[in-house]
Amino acid sequence: MQATRGQNTPARVVAVQESLVTIQAGSEDGRRLALKKNEVVYIEPRRPGLEGRREKLKAEVLRVRGDLADAQVFEDTGGVAVGDPVAQSGEMLSVVLGPGLLGQVYDGLQNPLESIAIQYGTFLPRGAAMPALDFKKKWSFVPRVQTGARLRAGGLLGTVQEGRFTHKIMVPFDQQGEIEVTWIQEGSVTLDTPVVRVRDRHGREQSLDLTRRWPVRRPLADHMLRSSVSERLYPHELMTTTIRLVDTFFPVARGGTGCIPGPFGAGKTVLQHLLAKHSAVDIVIVVACGERAGEVVETITEFPQLSDPGTGGSLMDRTIIICNTSSMPVAAREASIYTGVTLGEYYRQMGFHVLLLADSTSRWAQAMRETSGRLEEIPGEEAFPAYLDSSIRSLYERAGLIRAVDGAEGSLTMIGSVSPAGGNFEEPVTQSTLGTVKCFLGLSYDRAYKRFYPAIDPLISWSRYLEQLAAWFSANVDPAWVEQVATMQALLEQGDAVQQMMQVTGEEGVTTEDYVTYQKSLFLDMVYLQQDAFDKVDASVSLERQRVAFARVYALVTRDYAFTDKAAVREYFTRLTGLFKNFNYAESESPEYRRLLQEIDALATDAP
Repeated sequence: MQATRGQNTPARVVAVQESLVTIQAGSEDGRRLALKKNEVVYIEPRRPGLEGRREKLKAEVLRVRGDLADAQVFEDTGGVAVGDPVAQSGEMLSVVLGPGLLGQVYDGLQNPLESIAIQYGTFLPRGAAMPALDFKKKWSFVPRVQTGARLRAGGLLGTVQEGRFTHKIMVPFDQQGEIEVTWIQEGSVTLDTPVVRVRDRHGREQSLDLTRRWPVRRPLADHMLRSSVSERLYPHELMTTTIRLVDTFFPVARGGTGCIPGPFGAGKTVLQHLLAKHSAVDIVIVVACGERAGEVVETITEFPQLSDPGTGGSLMDRTIIICNTSSMPVAAREASIYTGVTLGEYYRQMGFHVLLLADSTSRWAQAMRETSGRLEEIPGEEAFPAYLDSSIRSLYERAGLIRAVDGAEGSLTMIGSVSPAGGNFEEPVTQSTLGTVKCFLGLSYDRAYKRFYPAIDPLISWSRYLEQLAAWFSANVDPAWVEQVATMQALLEQGDAVQQMMQVTGEEGVTTEDYVTYQKSLFLDMVYLQQDAFDKVDASVSLERQRVAFARVYALVTRDYAFTDKAAVREYFTRLTGLFKNFNYAESESPEYRRLLQEIDALATDAP
């Protein structure tokens, strides 16, 4: 269709294939309006929706071919017909950033689900959308600069108090060159009230309010890093989780990356709840991407009931949940992780330590596979797109430790769970993720079946941060920490080898010395690697208590024993295991705690 000079012709739908819609660009005054990749467009079906509502279906342009473009629709496309008008926004898929994000539950497009449910009911109508933030609420803005101040991208303009967090209002993150503050006001204002006016190097002035918009597929710190306004730092300290197996054997650095692959029923959800509740971070972002509706509902209902160990309040006070269930449109599922990462980058830029838990990246990759198939792109292994590996790398690379323009250091730690079909760790998503992250916490169905929780298999898991953080462990825990952990890992491998031998030959087929090695490794597993998530003491173990317990276990399993028969070996380590398990349940420095330590020492002294 040729555009006629002087006429305004809207873009229109020319083909529909499930959630993929082909559109033709519109024109204005005879000039064709360009379509851009990742631009947001709105399809306006001529057929009225429920209750006669006029619908606007949000979509994102994936591919441009001349004046035609393929767009993925974030809604069900039932009723969309050829010829339906399409409104071009000219904007990328973006989120709104500002005070009021904490405590919210959003879908993948940053629609507040609670507000939508209040207005429309439990079953959300197609095309329903609401502002991501409350623009009626007032915030007390306190300027941190004066008129005449010169700032660059990410510079601090002022602050508002968001709960217990000081929320920084910053210069737009893509601002080119220096800007000068020409006017700034203090007071109680709504989010869209201008609080500062700035002038750029070309003399252009603009007013800024408390919010910023940012495209989700573009790293927020990208421009600031390239212009040396911000600096990316090497992760150099531990993100304490209070989970012994993780902190000691497979640590995660603050600003690092990790993954938790595992089959159904291996304890991923409980492990993620523990990480969210007890990790030494300021803010937690949970992305429930493509999980079953029951699991997402469980997350939404349980998190507000979890108490924050640091403040005693609700964990939701420092949490943002992004959820897209497996029954929601594929396109929205694919966008949800990018939404969560962008919110995490925003708080990191303020100097906060953020933990992003993505559950599960497998569903996110499957969404990419479905979209790629509809675009008829050349498939890779198992029909995943050929760019799967680069997509996973670019996602995890947005994590990291950043020093902002005001000198504040913030981190974004990203841990993604992977749900390989049948627990097959050789499938493409797991393999691409393992090639990207630096910590692999592999869950084992066998350990979960034995009720060995957390069911992280110490024989297949690994962390590159153990060596990377050697200096930190030496200064903050023990100078010989890394070497002692390596010794314990070797003991676990030796004990597994003896166990496999005994499965064939029985206890009679191994020497007493090998049997002692097996019992030592079993003791280490039972009293240190396993942890009771539902005990008020053992659920969260401070690093200092881990150091004390590890030192005791290390001394007990590295000493030489002179047992002459296997029955005595078994009896000794069974008694030792029982005492140490009770010790794990005892409050630190309580009379019970001291008594159990004395009994453990006495039993070890009496051993041959």
